[in-house]
Amino acid sequence: MDTLIIIKIFFFTTLAFILAILWTPALTYFLYRYKLGKSIRDGESAPIMSNMHAHKAGTPTMGGILVWVTTLVLALGIFYLAKFTDIPIFDKFNFLTRSQTFLPLGALVAAACVGLFDDILNVRGIGPKGGGMQMRYKLLLYTVIALIGAFWFLFKLDWDLIHVPFLGDFQIGWWYIPIFVVVIVATSNAVNITDGLDGLAGGLLAASFSAFGVIAFTQGRYDLATLCGVIAGSLLAFLWFNIPPARFFMGDTGAMGLGVTLGVIAMLTNSVFILPIICLPFVLETLSVIIQMCSKKIFKRKVFLSAPLHHHLEAKGWPECKIVMRFWLIGTVTAVIGVILTLIDKLY
Repeated sequence: MDTLIIIKIFFFTTLAFILAILWTPALTYFLYRYKLGKSIRDGESAPIMSNMHAHKAGTPTMGGILVWVTTLVLALGIFYLAKFTDIPIFDKFNFLTRSQTFLPLGALVAAACVGLFDDILNVRGIGPKGGGMQMRYKLLLYTVIALIGAFWFLFKLDWDLIHVPFLGDFQIGWWYIPIFVVVIVATSNAVNITDGLDGLAGGLLAASFSAFGVIAFTQGRYDLATLCGVIAGSLLAFLWFNIPPARFFMGDTGAMGLGVTLGVIAMLTNSVFILPIICLPFVLETLSVIIQMCSKKIFKRKVFLSAPLHHHLEAKGWPECKIVMRFWLIGTVTAVIGVILTLIDKLY
């Protein structure tokens, strides 16, 4: 049985990669055919970043569609094959279940659709300075999605436990709702902030989802581990076309959807305190923005040449590929450290 479970996880991870690769030409044709290119922030509000990325203006966004559509198609496809056929293998390979994957998959699609709407606004030049929704509205939508997820956990799954590594589980009752919301909003916003260089967010997300796939597997949550594998496989296919020079960008439809889902999976695996370790590059990127904003407001000066951190390094003269590759290395190491800490915690 364990062997079949491992085969199931790796099979769907590989299948997601192959399927995503196969339908990418159709997606690319659609994005270029209808000129769904990204707008670069104007030089007045972000002069350094604008100068460094002006050549990328017009590159199609919404590439994150590749990841969440592939994931949705595979999950629903095997689910309905299991439901409407009498073939046993489909029942064994189905990974869409209420207790493990309904919520993260639903959160992925819901947040991705919101992000897709924002991408359309950006492409059409609608919103403040033609850049889509303001951040306050994005945060509000993140919060709404997070509240739905929190109530699902509390009332549908009867779950209000928070696990503190090496200390144990704590039942926190209604406090679970604000903690859940903070985790989801922070994670989704961090991914959105990090999605600024070709391949950067995609590679870090692949490492993070792979790590949570391992954690889910060690907890016996095999369907969730499979979902993480499908997302990771789809992300690898996305990276094939997103590494410099990018054929298309992830867009908010990818960053918002995957960020929210990453937070939900962290809560579902009770790994909220391991999340910042696994996602350390996302944390550093977010902190650089917070530090920059506070410094400009309080001291009227900038700490970084440009925020977030990857733009600062770019302004210092680091080539884009060097920044991306080194962030990938850091993200892979911190993901492994997070898994190791989780495994050590299970021993005590």
